This record gives sequence, C-alpha cells and structure tokens, in this order.
Amino acid sequence: MEYGLLVMGAPYTSAAPHSALRFAKAVISRGHQVAGVFFYQEGIHNASSLMTPPQDELNMRDAWIALHHEHGVMLDVCIAAALRRGVMSEAEAKRHGQTHFNLDTPFELTGLGQLLTLQQRCDRLITFA
Repeated sequence: MEYGLLVMGAPYTSAAPHSALRFAKAVISRGHQVAGVFFYQEGIHNASSLMTPPQDELNMRDAWIALHHEHGVMLDVCIAAALRRGVMSEAEAKRHGQTHFNLDTPFELTGLGQLLTLQQRCDRLITFA
C-alpha cells in the first residue's frame, strides 16, 4: 500500500508530528510506501530551520529530513499556512521583502492542490491533528 500523511500539529505542542513519524517508519518497515507528507496549519512549524530543541529531545525537523533521505518521502508545506505563520523559503522571503528565511530543502512550499494530488495518488491519506 501507498500512504500519504497530513500533519496538522506543531512539534513539541502536539503529539501529531511524532505519531505521524512513528506511523511512517512502521508502515515502511512492513514493506509499504509513504509517498509524501503534507504539513498544514500548525504542522508547518515542523519545517522551520530555527527549531532548536534540547539535545536530549528528538529534533522533529531533522527526523523528517532523515525520512526523506532514507526513503524518498516528499515533504510538502502549505504555502498559505506557512507564510501566515512566518515560515518561508529564501525565494518567498525575497518576494515579500524579508531579510531572513527559515525553510529550505528538502521541504517544499506548495499549495493545497499538492494535498489533493497526494490524496489521489495514495491508497490511504492519514491525518494527524
């Protein structure tokens, strides 16, 4: 089976991102695929490069990046939700006259159309709110 994940909870204030990450690893270990993760609403904070948890805690951003590198899982971030919350790529920062950015590869700013594409592509879309 091929899964898509929708993550709507912020790291460290919601169990949603950690649950989604554990779910992704579990289904992959059982021979299934995770086509992509779409970060929406407060979930967009998982992509922020400014996140610096204590050394004895899991760095959720680094964990998502590792999932991408190890298994090719796409990491899409809703552009509207991200810009509203101050999470932006270098290109978007320049476009909006900002001097700093806090989102870079392998996270990609995309629209809600990408979520629809993920839903259509996968056998199951699992939401973690």
